[in-house]
Amino acid sequence: MTDPRGVCAKRAEDLTPGVPYVRGWAESRKSVDALAETLTALGLETDFPALKADVNVRGEGVVRLGPIRPAAAELLTCLLTAGLSAEMANRATDPNAPPSAPAA
Repeated sequence: MTDPRGVCAKRAEDLTPGVPYVRGWAESRKSVDALAETLTALGLETDFPALKADVNVRGEGVVRLGPIRPAAAELLTCLLTAGLSAEMANRATDPNAPPSAPAA
């Protein structure tokens, strides 16, 4: 069995007992679904064709963006910066405003 890069993957019986791999993957899948929904709403789903949920050896969920074009990375950076700027402006006008939470 190989991973997406063609490297030999660990066999299932080599996984560490007691590590919550499924829980980590499920958390990652929830995040991937939310990100995919947002990217689709922005018309960017084709820029992230390899977006997927995964889990590391410690059972922590990870989101894999996959290889993306430099233009897609720049656009994602601009979107994140715009969102952060909007949140900072909101906090400047209302210091007691709670930080924005991602949609569940």
